[in-house]
Amino acid sequence: MGFVRSSLFFICFFILLILCAIEGAKKRNVLLIIADDAGFETDVYNNSAIRTPHLHALAQRSLVFRNAFTSVSSCSPSRSAILTGLPQHQNGMYGLHQDVHHFNSFDGVMSLPLLLSQAGIRTGIIGKKHVGPQTVYPFDFAHTEENSSVLQVGRNITKIKLLVRQFLQAKDDRPFFLYVAFHDPHRCGHSQPQYGVFCEKFGNGESGMGWIPDWKPEHYTPEQVQVPYFIPDTPAARADLAAQYTTVSRLDQGIGLVLKELQDAGFENDTLVIYSSDNGIPFPNGRTNLYWSGTAEPMLVSSPEHPQRWAQVSQSFVSLLDITPTVLDWFSIPYPEYSIFRTQQPVQLSGKSLLPALTSEQPWSTVYASQGHHEVTMYYPMRAVQQGSYRLIHNLNFKMPFPIDQDFYISPTFQDLLSRTQSGQPTHWFKTLQSYYYRDRWELYDIRADPSEIRNLASDPAYGETLQHLKAQLLKWQWATSDPWVCAPDGVLESKLTPQCRPLFNGLG
Repeated sequence: MGFVRSSLFFICFFILLILCAIEGAKKRNVLLIIADDAGFETDVYNNSAIRTPHLHALAQRSLVFRNAFTSVSSCSPSRSAILTGLPQHQNGMYGLHQDVHHFNSFDGVMSLPLLLSQAGIRTGIIGKKHVGPQTVYPFDFAHTEENSSVLQVGRNITKIKLLVRQFLQAKDDRPFFLYVAFHDPHRCGHSQPQYGVFCEKFGNGESGMGWIPDWKPEHYTPEQVQVPYFIPDTPAARADLAAQYTTVSRLDQGIGLVLKELQDAGFENDTLVIYSSDNGIPFPNGRTNLYWSGTAEPMLVSSPEHPQRWAQVSQSFVSLLDITPTVLDWFSIPYPEYSIFRTQQPVQLSGKSLLPALTSEQPWSTVYASQGHHEVTMYYPMRAVQQGSYRLIHNLNFKMPFPIDQDFYISPTFQDLLSRTQSGQPTHWFKTLQSYYYRDRWELYDIRADPSEIRNLASDPAYGETLQHLKAQLLKWQWATSDPWVCAPDGVLESKLTPQCRPLFNGLG
């Protein structure tokens, strides 16, 4: 009888452990918030000209990363990298997804929402999706530009709030991954000019602008803004930035509403919250560039299980490629072994989980970037690596002028820059259009000594060893991530031959 009682006790204890484990698993969720073309327009990153109280409050519960970077400075490619953990050249999203651009990830890619769904995690997306195909990026709950107006699901913060509430109040006990992809503060002068250059008038209650009940518009004068070093300090650029600030404040208020819904639904203490943006801001030297100004991103990571690093600042180098491995780690889901193409090596994530940084500072000091297109006409492949204070950029098509995208082209800032250049007036910019369009094949900068990335050290013999080291690091990463451009521009990749890079003798080597 004693043996039976003892056995029953251990069986009951074992069942209790399993139930506790299941209950614990249910209480782990993820909320990923991605802004659209946002930068450091917040006091969290020392911009005192703009008020962002909700980002400030989130930062008080987060680890704030000072060296966070996108792996590509373009919308769809960056979002594909966020949702796969693979750079654009590896997942196939070489450029923008919509309309004539029509880029898609490869059919065989195992994306984050796909892996989470297979593991029993409920997935949701609200806002700007901008990736495809649907079979690679499936979500259980989806309100995006694919089935709604992107203005409504991406900028109408009342609509976003209600959709978040609908998702969180669903009668579903599974852990969840909710991706809220704001469309603010993206430009809209190219697509919806009636709402202003940044859609700063959308929903403000004025005639024809509609009304967003939860939004209290905040307006800034051109004199109030802080002009980053890479933007011309002109009246036109200042007015452009002032309009951007208004949409950043709408983004901030929207984040506050989303986090309030999370709290009211009882998930605040169960949910990992990550905030970042997809690429640099849409100004000269920003988005579509692999300079610091085009790739540096805000990143806040808030874990209810790691309060010891709340409100602290990390100098560790992190990448948007780290988001997928971080989320998988949070849910204890292993990354599968598979190949995108039968002839390729198995896929391996080049990013890492950020969870160790929530416990202690990590010695991470290297990030990589890869760009192919933005719009379909903007073919300008680049690869980059930053290690410590040194950034190396490889411009593969360096003999061609750097391309300009449509919505940036018609922006007040760029039109003013064009006009001043044509008329010979001072541009108040740190570059000329000629130097911006035409770049050296290799660009090497010491960010610490030259934060504006003005002095190219690639041809300086004193930095020869640094140049060769970074070239080797970049090449190693390209091979590891199955980069089809690994031999370009002076060779052709022939995977069945040895060596695989076959020379073209085109004078570029």
